[in-house]
Amino acid sequence: MKKVTVYTKPTCPYCDRAKKLLTQLEVAYQEIDVLENPEVRDEMAEQYNWATVPMIVVGDEFIGGFDDMQALHDKGELLPKIQA
Repeated sequence: MKKVTVYTKPTCPYCDRAKKLLTQLEVAYQEIDVLENPEVRDEMAEQYNWATVPMIVVGDEFIGGFDDMQALHDKGELLPKIQA
């Protein structure tokens, strides 16, 4: 099982949706609050060319935000990607 990391902000509804989907799928994840760790947010934004949260990483692969993760799930590709 690959490690799943979700970079979030407390007031972000898309972050909440991402965490809810992972919880429903019984996928453990690490949550990193970018308001508490602004240097991490800046590093991730530069590394992945992505400025908004959530930023979702599966293993070493950046998969995007909530809509991207939901699209992978809808196509049946999210769990296989995590379980690979």
